Amino acid sequence: MSAPVVLWDLDGTLLDPAGAITGGIARALAEHGHPVPADLDRFVGPPVGVSLRTFTDVPEEQIPHVVASYRARYRTEGLAQTRIYPGVEELLETLHGAGVRMAVATQKPEPVAVLAVEKFGLGRWFETVSGAADDLAAPHAHPHLAHDKPAIIGEALRRLGVTAPDPARAVMIGDRTYDAEGAAAHGLDCLGVTWGFAAPGELEQGFVAVARDVAELTGLLAPYTSLAPTGR
Repeated sequence: MSAPVVLWDLDGTLLDPAGAITGGIARALAEHGHPVPADLDRFVGPPVGVSLRTFTDVPEEQIPHVVASYRARYRTEGLAQTRIYPGVEELLETLHGAGVRMAVATQKPEPVAVLAVEKFGLGRWFETVSGAADDLAAPHAHPHLAHDKPAIIGEALRRLGVTAPDPARAVMIGDRTYDAEGAAAHGLDCLGVTWGFAAPGELEQGFVAVARDVAELTGLLAPYTSLAPTGR
């Protein structure tokens, strides 16, 4: 029997950006003279360039400047604000000790995602970090990277050597609809977590179950990983 596979989203699932993303985007927009949208939580999930095109009226030619400002501040200030959600490290250690194979599948640009994973010492539990192409790159500029979640999950599975994942032994964990849609594209279930950035009602769409805390998530993972559920 093949080993269980668990794929994790990054921001809002493993890591709490603690305003690093929303505050950074607000400052970058203001710095370049653009209005700041009221609901910045929508920006947590998609690549920044995609969010700017979707949720703002920033002209296309100015988007690279806003993204560059955001990125520079994220590397110097944003990562310092970021924290690992409570209980996540313990769960990762338990899964790893049980022989579960794990990867990160995130729409954050891959080099930045790798930097974040390394900064917080998460790399010892993950075989690979599959991220998005550069926010500003054309969709096919990097053959091994993509913008959309289905392709990012597909790349994570490819790197794991799991070409035909067993839906009974593989699962995605995330906090946004993108995660559920990406998992469904590969015939996989997606477990939602309430501690992320989902809008009201968003976790009711496409997720097979939703965890309110890490203990509950451990129990939801049990059928896929053969872990004993954690008592509450």
